[in-house]
Amino acid sequence: MNLRDKYNHAIQTAKGFHMQGAAEERDGKLYFKGVVQNQDEVNEIWTAIKTVPDWRNDVVAEVTIDPNAKAAGSTYTVKAGDTLSKIAKDQLGDANAYMKIFDVNKSILSDPDKIKPGQVLTIPKA
Repeated sequence: MNLRDKYNHAIQTAKGFHMQGAAEERDGKLYFKGVVQNQDEVNEIWTAIKTVPDWRNDVVAEVTIDPNAKAAGSTYTVKAGDTLSKIAKDQLGDANAYMKIFDVNKSILSDPDKIKPGQVLTIPKA
């Protein structure tokens, strides 16, 4: 059995997260290198790698977080003069995405036009 087959579960886990990178077999090792969107994805890939008891002998891995990725569930504290459109433009790059912010914050917001300084809003992934 080659290493790609042996670690197929980890490779499929990485593919499921759309990891940018590759798993290459060379010199008797599986070189697993890639970039994902957040720490949870990194952790799940490592968990999948570690399901094989002798992974330390087989795998050289470097899985990192994309420095340009917005963290899932990041937060923003509303300031005086803010609007959901302004926050959406600053945080998501698109003022028209204000309803995405409203939708994930319905537990604390009743109207997208009624936000108050000091409220802590969850910002969805861009």
